[in-house]
Amino acid sequence: MKKTILITGTSSGLGKTAAIHFAAKGWNVIATMRSPEKEQELTKLDNILVTKLDVQQPATIASAIQIGIDTFGQIDVLVNNAGYGEFGLFENTPEDQVSMQFDVNVFGVMNTIRTILPHFREKKAGTIINISSGAGRFTLPLISLYAASKFALEGFSEALSFELAALGIGVKIVEPGGASTNFSNVSGEKFSGKTPIADYNPFLNAAGQLFATLQGQRLATSEEVAEVIYTAVTDGTDTLRYVVGNEDFKNRMKARSTMPDQDYINSIKDSYLKFM
Repeated sequence: MKKTILITGTSSGLGKTAAIHFAAKGWNVIATMRSPEKEQELTKLDNILVTKLDVQQPATIASAIQIGIDTFGQIDVLVNNAGYGEFGLFENTPEDQVSMQFDVNVFGVMNTIRTILPHFREKKAGTIINISSGAGRFTLPLISLYAASKFALEGFSEALSFELAALGIGVKIVEPGGASTNFSNVSGEKFSGKTPIADYNPFLNAAGQLFATLQGQRLATSEEVAEVIYTAVTDGTDTLRYVVGNEDFKNRMKARSTMPDQDYINSIKDSYLKFM
């Protein structure tokens, strides 16, 4: 019997690539997105069911899971991929955008997992893959909200893995990353509706030069991340975390876990303070 995977956030990027990757491996794929009526590529592929799921609308979560079970008989794997990054100065970020960052990256994941767990418990099997980020393990300037959401996701995933292991349900975290960042996308003054705060200008300029030094380094491709997700699903281990990215990214991840805490914090400060 073919296995079935439900993936959130498949309208573009990693989610779409993962859907195509699993379908090519012979899986049934429930490819979910907020606006399935706009999808033109996945609907043409065999073994892929495209349906609506908006992690901020619980009714659509329940509906997508039920449609997937009705279509394919069961769901074996859930990939929580839907998410986005809120970048910029915390003080400049409106409260509604703070709430949305957690609604999508944390509470949406929790609601999707809670909804599918009765099905997994009935089968006494299932795998949950939560897509995190290097920002769930280490931070950089101007990503306080995104990092906070991913730190929350990591803590939730790790604790949940203990709860569900006894039921035959696995929880795994995939941590994609890379060093290249376009500072024009993270500068506070680039956000619509945000008024620049002049007091931060020296810091913003320094952070901009920090990010400029990271430009051009190769990011992990969506195909590479999709392959790691496939490995996490099929390797038969209880490994919790899977890291995928370039050597700089992997070195940052290693440094965060091996360096004395204050030494690591000082190294990040030094990387941008030298520009001030």
